[in-house]
Amino acid sequence: MSAPAKPSSWFRSRFPIDEDLLRAAGAEPIPGHLKRWWWCIGGTPAYLFLVQIVTGILLTFYYVPSPELAYESVQAISTEVRFGWFIRSVHRWSSHLMIVTLLLHMMRVFFTGAYRKPRELNWMIGCGLLLTTLGMGFTGYSLVWEQLSYWGATVAANILAAVPFVGDRLADFLRGGPTVGQSMLTRLFVFHIGALPTVLVGLIALHIYMIRAHGVSELGSPASKDSKPFRFFPDHLLTEISLALFLMFLLTVLALIFPAGLDDKANPLETPEHIKPEWYFFWAFRWLKLMSDQAAVITQGLFVGIIIAWPFIDGWIRKRNPSSEASIAFGAIGMTILLLLTVWEAFYLLH
Repeated sequence: MSAPAKPSSWFRSRFPIDEDLLRAAGAEPIPGHLKRWWWCIGGTPAYLFLVQIVTGILLTFYYVPSPELAYESVQAISTEVRFGWFIRSVHRWSSHLMIVTLLLHMMRVFFTGAYRKPRELNWMIGCGLLLTTLGMGFTGYSLVWEQLSYWGATVAANILAAVPFVGDRLADFLRGGPTVGQSMLTRLFVFHIGALPTVLVGLIALHIYMIRAHGVSELGSPASKDSKPFRFFPDHLLTEISLALFLMFLLTVLALIFPAGLDDKANPLETPEHIKPEWYFFWAFRWLKLMSDQAAVITQGLFVGIIIAWPFIDGWIRKRNPSSEASIAFGAIGMTILLLLTVWEAFYLLH
């Protein structure tokens, strides 16, 4: 009679694991400069996205995507569901931090020239990640169905209507008809919990594949003290785990000190004195107030298009002038304009 198989042997026979491949992956050398958090900040928004997935699923159990019940369901989450206020607050703050860290990551990549050949396509994928994340922020904010989120969604539909040639169709598609109501809320809900997260997961997978294919951009001279590579396991993995624990501590502190609030319920018959978007749209909102809707949409679209295509524009410039650092000037001017518009709108809303 044969001895019973050990649990580990039973599991390995049913779920084969290439241990040599795992050991090779764990021993993979990581460039030395990635010891510094700001050089590998891309992992931070990825972790925050995981936090959003978990908290978002928990919130979905109680949220009702209906104009009559959406606000009340959010109110119940905040006041009646056990720890609902905490989960909602963590979800909200993780979305803010995800956008902040994505912006910081893209700034690091831009100002260090890490988007250049052969990483142009990965820069474009990164831009797609940022735009998709902003879309998730907008749809999530709108689902609360309070006064400011309702009228913010109304303004967003009007902005879409200003897009040349196809604006009216885009606006009707978002609203699900001529007015803001049940159809638009349903579509925002589907975008927030289904379409946009699926796109985001796909873009993250592509982004990681491109990093694996091209490797991490090298920085510094070979003689630099940061040039010595280190192991992925356990060195880099432990660093990422430590960062994840710190982020959970930070999210907990923010949720406790600044819990997610709730304004008045949406009222289509009463327009607020100031329609306020989330802070990451302040610059766009201020830009809209400086010109007509169509001119603002065209110029903002042109600006976003230049950012997405910048690796090719920069390549064209450097082909004619190899020592050119026009990207630094363009980036500095662009960041200054965005910051000034954001601060301008913030001061306007405060007063």
